[in-house]
Amino acid sequence: MLPIHDVLEALQDALSAGPRAVLVAPPGAGKTTVTPLALLDASWLGGGRIIMLEPRRLAARAAAERMAATLGEAVGETVGFRVRMQSKVSARTRIEVVTEGVFTRMILGDPGLSGVGCVIFDEFHERSLDADLGLALALDAQSLLREDLRLLVMSATLDGAAVARLMGAAPVIESRGRAFPVETRYLGRNETLRLEDAVVRAIERALAEEAGGVLVFLPGQGEILRTAERLAERLRRDDVLIAPLYGALDPKAQDRAVAAPPPGMRKVVLATSIAETSLTLEDVRVVIDAGQARVPRFDPSSGLTRLATVRVSRAAADQRRGRAGRTAPGVCYRLWDEAETRALPAFADPEILDADLSGLALDMARWGAKSADALAFLDPPPRAALAEAQALLRRLEAVDAAGVLTPHGEALADVPLPPRLAHMVLRAAEHGQAARAAKIAALITERGIGGREAHLTHRLEAFDRDRSPRARDARALAERWGRGVREGRAAPLSDGQMLALAYPERVAKARGPQGEFQLATGRGASIEPGDVLAREPWLAVAELGGGDRRDRILLAAPLTESEILAAFAPILETEDRIEESPGGRIRVRRLTRLGRLALHESLDDNPPPELVARALAARLRRDGLGGLRWGAAASALRQRVGFLREQDEATWPDLSDEALAARLDDWLTPVLHGLRGLSDLTPDLLDGALRSLVPWDLQRRIEAELPTHWTAPTGNRAQIDYEAEGGPRVEIRVQEVFGLNEHPMVAGRPLTLALLSPARRPIQLTQDLPGFWRGSWRDVRADMRGRYPRHPWPEDPSVADPTTRTKPRS
Repeated sequence: MLPIHDVLEALQDALSAGPRAVLVAPPGAGKTTVTPLALLDASWLGGGRIIMLEPRRLAARAAAERMAATLGEAVGETVGFRVRMQSKVSARTRIEVVTEGVFTRMILGDPGLSGVGCVIFDEFHERSLDADLGLALALDAQSLLREDLRLLVMSATLDGAAVARLMGAAPVIESRGRAFPVETRYLGRNETLRLEDAVVRAIERALAEEAGGVLVFLPGQGEILRTAERLAERLRRDDVLIAPLYGALDPKAQDRAVAAPPPGMRKVVLATSIAETSLTLEDVRVVIDAGQARVPRFDPSSGLTRLATVRVSRAAADQRRGRAGRTAPGVCYRLWDEAETRALPAFADPEILDADLSGLALDMARWGAKSADALAFLDPPPRAALAEAQALLRRLEAVDAAGVLTPHGEALADVPLPPRLAHMVLRAAEHGQAARAAKIAALITERGIGGREAHLTHRLEAFDRDRSPRARDARALAERWGRGVREGRAAPLSDGQMLALAYPERVAKARGPQGEFQLATGRGASIEPGDVLAREPWLAVAELGGGDRRDRILLAAPLTESEILAAFAPILETEDRIEESPGGRIRVRRLTRLGRLALHESLDDNPPPELVARALAARLRRDGLGGLRWGAAASALRQRVGFLREQDEATWPDLSDEALAARLDDWLTPVLHGLRGLSDLTPDLLDGALRSLVPWDLQRRIEAELPTHWTAPTGNRAQIDYEAEGGPRVEIRVQEVFGLNEHPMVAGRPLTLALLSPARRPIQLTQDLPGFWRGSWRDVRADMRGRYPRHPWPEDPSVADPTTRTKPRS
């Protein structure tokens, strides 16, 4: 008997008493293959079906096959499975093992889950996005439509209390499980060795030191294939079978990895995290853990989901270690130091926190949930990421401004693809190309099909030639997608146009050396210079390999500028760059852009007057008013108003450069209409514009109180400088003020007289001319007579006649 049998009665009682329960059982307890069979005869099930969710296709198929074998039946009778590219169910099927994404589509299509009595969420600790959403939808359906529906969450390592709270204080049943002792050996980390070489050394050691099969955990397919190559070169043993195991592998090859090895053979299984749970690998006594996992990380700024290599969590490391003790005592070799284990995160982050949420947003809209708060999530989706996903759906015309599904969105939700690819298939269908687009979608979603060449057309040709079962299933799946949509008769699209419909931000333009491109997001991307695509001016990119600063183009198709203009007319942006010609005239360089890529450029030497006026105003705001040609009248007005503001700031406007720049639209922008450059802004135009800021009554006061000039006794007019230090000032030759016995006044203040020699050199500054005559004039006279003997220098200038002339010749 398996350990799970000890808690089956308690589980039955819990589900008889209420509709929800949580079962926590470690690996090897038998929960996956025993629990559904034990619930088949429950009275509350009423002859209904049991749906059990598994995180991966391989696990779903393996669980169904194991349960069917227990019943002595073939898969598809009492127990069947339904996964993305395969289905084995019949009218007799009572237990359906499905992948989590399949269940989401089932409940969205039939919220009442007709004929279903129980839904089991297996391996919930993996916390995939589809599992979180599936549980949230099932809880909602149970509370609104199906009070009789039973929900059971099962997990190996999980905070059962947190899940129980989410499920309304559901009872938690725990199984101790049965695990044989596993010895842990730490091999340390050799930074000088490539990961594959370190793993090969550990495998060689394990084969020499221990008996039984070896299960090796590696981060991804690339490391698995490189490790397999090194082992084949170094082992040269007929009794060792090397068996890769990863998601993109053909199902038959996966089955060979899971099955027991032939008699007399030892098996080395090279696996990703796919082998952590759910699967029972025959004869495994040794685990080698590289301590890494590859997880998807969504980057909202680029729209890319990148695969990041991260350290495993402590829970995952314990799961991996436990695989060595499922059937007998075992050994786990860890490729790190023991102290590092304490630094590992306790659990991996739930996928919902780092995933592309566009599919989740579409499913929520189809369910009628206006926000994530309407559903019960163990970890709510991040608000910013969900808002970005909802914005994408609006760009795809899948939802309206209120978040309600449009007719296009309803059709989108019926296609079992991510929203971008479903949109591509539907839009291509309008051009009679649904089948072609569906095949492209199959290539993108089923990694490894069609080979690894970057050119999409060539990859499609290889896909068509591939006769493997996995390729055959993928073609059949694509055919179903294509048959399910209505087609039109618009002009055909190229492969590049179809890709760009799904990923407009990944349209790429060639730049710099051959093979270098810039994406519409502005990010760089590259392809090998010798690749045929490297010579293309434009590409539509489907897949990119991550990098810190730029990405590698893994799958793309050629595109032309005219195809971009035709396909993206509604979302193209027109940017007008205003610039000056060498002659100082304003002109407009018009750029048509897709994101940050310039598609088309034109030059307009005669732009609209309004545009020129805005451009000139913008330049003045940026560069300041220092370059303006102020005339005498405008300069005098600014000086006089500035002088008056010192006395009464509340009454008089601020005409400083800073204030005028801040109020350009109030006085200058209207004058700029009709001009072609700042050189057309004459002093007269500036004077007229400036006076618009000074009310008419204040202008009259200025003229009355602050004259622009002072008239000397000779009749000459001297301009008054109101900004001079010491107050209003005029410069005047001293002979022109002879005979003046009262000091002149302006605005109630003495006018500063800057007295000049006949050569217009400074003699004296005074605000008391009579005092000057009586005082220092004597010394000035003595000096000036020697320098300018031909000019009059009277002893008492207060009674002399003003003059601009020299003394007459004798």
